[in-house]
Amino acid sequence: MEIVYQPYVDPEFESLFERIHPPRVCIDNDAFRDCTLIKVDSANRHWILLEMVQVLTDLDLVISKSYISSDGGWLMDVFHVTDQLGNKLTDETLILYIQQALCDTRRRGGIPKELQTCLKREVRPCHVSTEHTALEMTGRDRPGLMSEISTALYELGCHVTAAVQWTHNSRMACIIHIEDGIQGGPIMAPKRLAQVQEKLESVVEAHNESGEQRSVRLTAPAAGRTHTERRLHQLMYADRDYEQCQGCDGSCRHWNGCTKTHVTIETCREKGYSVVSMRSRDRTKLLFDTICALSDLQYVVFHAAVSSKGSMADQEYFIRRQDGCSLITQNERHKLTQCLIAATERRVSHGLRLDLCTQNKMGLLSNVTRVFRENGLSINRAEIGIHGERAVGSFYVTDASGHDVNPRTVELVRQEIGGSVLVVNKSPNGTSRASSSSISRSGSGEVEERPRFSLGNLLWSQLERLSGNFGLIKS
Repeated sequence: MEIVYQPYVDPEFESLFERIHPPRVCIDNDAFRDCTLIKVDSANRHWILLEMVQVLTDLDLVISKSYISSDGGWLMDVFHVTDQLGNKLTDETLILYIQQALCDTRRRGGIPKELQTCLKREVRPCHVSTEHTALEMTGRDRPGLMSEISTALYELGCHVTAAVQWTHNSRMACIIHIEDGIQGGPIMAPKRLAQVQEKLESVVEAHNESGEQRSVRLTAPAAGRTHTERRLHQLMYADRDYEQCQGCDGSCRHWNGCTKTHVTIETCREKGYSVVSMRSRDRTKLLFDTICALSDLQYVVFHAAVSSKGSMADQEYFIRRQDGCSLITQNERHKLTQCLIAATERRVSHGLRLDLCTQNKMGLLSNVTRVFRENGLSINRAEIGIHGERAVGSFYVTDASGHDVNPRTVELVRQEIGGSVLVVNKSPNGTSRASSSSISRSGSGEVEERPRFSLGNLLWSQLERLSGNFGLIKS
């Protein structure tokens, strides 16, 4: 076995430059009429772009445009953002929170509790928990699977405090946070953990073909736990859900009129970059999902431009592998294309959206999913968490064949679960609800398409001007 020796780098020394030159964040509400401009000038380091985008998406902000430049030891990033209703950010407490969060994405000192209290909301998705045992599962999707999982947990005396499930290409990944249903708190006893894992492995294994890939994993509470939605991307990638992704066959010229996900990869030989161009339907958290895929595949983003108008979004990234090389082989290009398409599609939700808000209690998820199963509904995506004494969640459902749900079935489900607490929303075109700021229509009602934006045509000529704009940034 070959032994490779690497020099030791003290973590304190590694972050020295960032501590000497802390990030400068400017939040500008005057530059544009329809959005807030967030500009960040900071020392560059690995994954900082993903951490900044994660801060903004966890606040449910919509990023309509972004310009990223981080070639060398410094980065200059610009984000055009609004709230979910398309409004500028005017809450001074929110603006202060963003400034402090972006200045300390490593969370060394954490965001002051007083600031979070003033914000009057938790800055994380409701289906995220760091105080409870986390159950991670992947396997082949089938109708009723979530019902079987939640029923097994209820029978084992486990209380579900948060859960999120994604399905894609007939595969399923879910992260469920649980606590002891009697004593409360995380489940820590090895014997009890082994009992839970054995039971759930039998649930996932049922109806699976011999040798089919699946996994069940229990993890203890940890403050540094990977962001739940990023972890779902990692689980589905490990489950190889991307292998069936093909995107558009390339028969449509200039991508106009096609709503499939397009990915092209070219080489910028002069600068040694691989240039990734993407066009897909616009939706919330699209930028976060794309950056997750690139980061987890060990690609570094040096420059990027992201823009959305109408119902479509364009993204362009100048990347290299973490070892400094551009993509060389056709197999590398093909795999990256598949993974980017998968990252774009995983969060796209098909079917009818059912929003639930009710009193939290032991076995709630088991009861709700049982009602879905008994009425022939299949869950394509689910998110549920606890806000105080109430459980809040969303379920995207179809019938067992993947078709739209019969309205009579919906009414039966409403009556059995409780019509006063179940809200029904139809997901437009099979996707998540788009923010009002990201969709514009012409007088005839047609969705307006914007001219194709290319970073390759503009970046090099305008980088000096872009850099000059950051001279006014104040921390």
